Amino acid sequence: MDQKMFCYQCEQTAGCAGCTGNAGVCGKKADTAHLQDELTGALIGLARAADGNHPTGTTHRAMIEGLFTTVTNVSFDNEALQRQIRIVHQEKEALIPRCGSCESRCGRNEDYDMRMLWTDQEDVRSLKSLILFGLRGMAAYAYHALVLGYMDEEVNQFFYQGLFAVGEDWSMEELLPVVLKTGEINLKCMALLDEANTKTYGVPKPTVVPLTVEKGPFIVISGHDLKDLKLLLEQTKDKGINIYTHGEMLPAHAYPELKAYPHLKGNFGTAWQNQQKEFADLPAPVLFTTNCLMPPKESYADRVFTTEVVAYPGILHIGEDKDFTPVIKKALALGGFREDTVFRGINGGTQVTTGFGHGTILSVADQVVEAVKSGAIRHFFLVAGCDGARPGRNYYTEFVKQAPPDTVILTLACGKYRFHDLDLGCIKGLPRLMDMGQCNDAYSAIRVAAALSEAFGCEVNDLPLSMVLSWYEQKAVCILLTLLHLGIKNIRLGPTLPAFISENVLNYLVENYGIAPITTPEADLKQLLGEA
Repeated sequence: MDQKMFCYQCEQTAGCAGCTGNAGVCGKKADTAHLQDELTGALIGLARAADGNHPTGTTHRAMIEGLFTTVTNVSFDNEALQRQIRIVHQEKEALIPRCGSCESRCGRNEDYDMRMLWTDQEDVRSLKSLILFGLRGMAAYAYHALVLGYMDEEVNQFFYQGLFAVGEDWSMEELLPVVLKTGEINLKCMALLDEANTKTYGVPKPTVVPLTVEKGPFIVISGHDLKDLKLLLEQTKDKGINIYTHGEMLPAHAYPELKAYPHLKGNFGTAWQNQQKEFADLPAPVLFTTNCLMPPKESYADRVFTTEVVAYPGILHIGEDKDFTPVIKKALALGGFREDTVFRGINGGTQVTTGFGHGTILSVADQVVEAVKSGAIRHFFLVAGCDGARPGRNYYTEFVKQAPPDTVILTLACGKYRFHDLDLGCIKGLPRLMDMGQCNDAYSAIRVAAALSEAFGCEVNDLPLSMVLSWYEQKAVCILLTLLHLGIKNIRLGPTLPAFISENVLNYLVENYGIAPITTPEADLKQLLGEA
């Protein structure tokens, strides 16, 4: 097998075209990339086998875990990938116990060769990539709901339907409806996860989170999985160990059932791409629960632990028993800081606020509507999405800083680390900067937009609301597809457009949805405020 890789699923892909050498920009090596392609091909084979058969709960789990494993910065471990491939093959064999008994409409159930996709006609490849990457992102949300005991049969079935389409020789006309359907089903998936989180941990409430790390032993927990955080909090209770969130785990502080633990103290560090610098001298272990893992440097690799589908060779993995004893022992051995240590956000702030989900904002909907009608609030900007290392992301900081004082900034996902420690003040008692949560909490933004459009008796696109988004990996793709499914127009996207969007597909998005790349904060603000 040619050991050169091909991967263009993330924003930082080499040359804005694709990683094609011996390793990707994310640190993934070519042999790992080939195994991820093999796993994807096996999942398409499973989707073919499921067509005309009846997948079980274990089949659904294999499908969701397999797709989630291939999201950027999740698994760098070849053994873990090979194990996942075997699980997928076992599930396919269980669906089709007799050779040649395939009842699928395509008449076959073999694994798909991903080289057929990467070398396909440009526009077909582009649409299939949107489906595939959207499914990978949606699988992450489905997984978080699954571990809390929540599943949706329509969501589960669409994973098979979408992957089936990726493996077929379909035209652009046949593929485009599947692209938009991916966005429609992802909306259901985000709603499912919102229900799972709020029914399990309560409705998020606005919460001030300090960035100071107190003296003594502590553990940093990163990723997105709230269940893993709850288990860690339980196992560290009364052990003299404090817990600090990192990255997308920050919004956990707003959930009543989690903030009730007094040793959940604060947040450490900024966005995921800074971890190799921020973890270098950290006197504490770090537990990664989902994606956003960068290859650990030797200086701190012995302090990193993984669990669930995230994995890295040589790093201790906490298995299904969820016994975090090794992490706890490491925290006690390292001892933490000798004195309280003050850390600051990118803009110098020493605390941040989170918890402005749809439950909070809609509870003061009358106040929001009145502020708009009185002219106190002129415009809302959703400045949200993934952070990353590519130059140009300072655009989002400057955009927020330059937004007029009669505008409100809604934000979510890790892109907020660029600016969420800023103090923008209030309008009529409403904070001008409101953090709605993790990337999946784009559902909250959608709920708020729908409520405002109903209150004002207009379409969402007629609201004084603009979306200025940053993207990095596949969860941002499925959210974008959801916004397109809802017909939301004039989205600004950056810092670069996806490499997997062909010219013709881009033209379609521009013509039908007005999607456009970011330019400069000054020009985009004038355009979005109707001042250009």
